[in-house]
Amino acid sequence: MTPTQVSNTLPTLTKSKYYNQTQAIEAQNSGKCKLLIQGRNYVAPIGFTVKDDLKNGAQGIDEWVEMDGGNAYVLINYKWVRVDQEGSTQLHVDFNTMRCE
Repeated sequence: MTPTQVSNTLPTLTKSKYYNQTQAIEAQNSGKCKLLIQGRNYVAPIGFTVKDDLKNGAQGIDEWVEMDGGNAYVLINYKWVRVDQEGSTQLHVDFNTMRCE
């Protein structure tokens, strides 16, 4: 899955509001959003498909955003990490949580 595909798909799977990095900086500078946690990492449960991996990642992002007291997130990085000899991969997601108006 390409970066554009991930950036377009992940926000449709989360309840929390998605900000790209540029939007997040602008929102923080204007006072619309406050950064709560920087550098959060979530390792999603392995799904049967790439889309399932993203759904699992989205669920984890939403849970962390809620626990942090936020309502938005910024995707910083993601990667699929090989976890066995058969080629199974697991999604790792790095993100920041924010509280926005």
